[in-house]
Amino acid sequence: MGYTVSMATLFIVATPIGNLEDITLRALRVLKEVDTIFCEDTRVTGKLLAHFGIAKPLESLRERAQDRAIEKAIALLGGGKDIAYTTDAGTPGISDPGYAIISRAREEGVPIEVIPGPAAFLTALSGSGLPINQFVYLGFLPLKKGRKTLIESFTNEERTIVFYESVHRIERTLMEIAVALKEEPDRPVVIARELTKMHEEFVRTTVRNLPQAVADIMKKGEYVVVVGNI
Repeated sequence: MGYTVSMATLFIVATPIGNLEDITLRALRVLKEVDTIFCEDTRVTGKLLAHFGIAKPLESLRERAQDRAIEKAIALLGGGKDIAYTTDAGTPGISDPGYAIISRAREEGVPIEVIPGPAAFLTALSGSGLPINQFVYLGFLPLKKGRKTLIESFTNEERTIVFYESVHRIERTLMEIAVALKEEPDRPVVIARELTKMHEEFVRTTVRNLPQAVADIMKKGEYVVVVGNI
């Protein structure tokens, strides 16, 4: 049986993906008002809070201690304490542990309030210049199992494709796309880097020109890759 009688609210708070000016007034108010903030990394969230002069207890939702942290969150909520969950950057639940705490809160009947904000893949789509009335979001591509098959499936996808990639794999991934889509050399590809930050960059190219883009693109930061259709 859950804690539904005196349950407080779990606030899901989106935070900036780079530029701190993207924090919303509502997000700042909630972060100031809740009793405790659960987050992906206390060091990252701590820096954000310090920038805005907010002092709150922080609890990490890192994988090794995730179950214990979630139980603590549910206990706090059951005791009438409002809590917030933030990811390191962007909208919680996309590529972070947010799903686990949100799912458990739903099971326990916890009131949940979402404070929307930035997401890197949406920012990349908006600036890509490609059709985004329909798109498929893939998160991070698999490292091994299913990777080749997934990339080869791009040839049959009519919707715009968007996914994340790390600096360590961006060259490999772009070259794999160049090989998989070699029969569609004019297919557009947009590589977005360091979104909303000082060195934000959008590289617009085609499958044919991906090898040159790989050579030219700066190997630093985090990437969002957008693959369009002809």
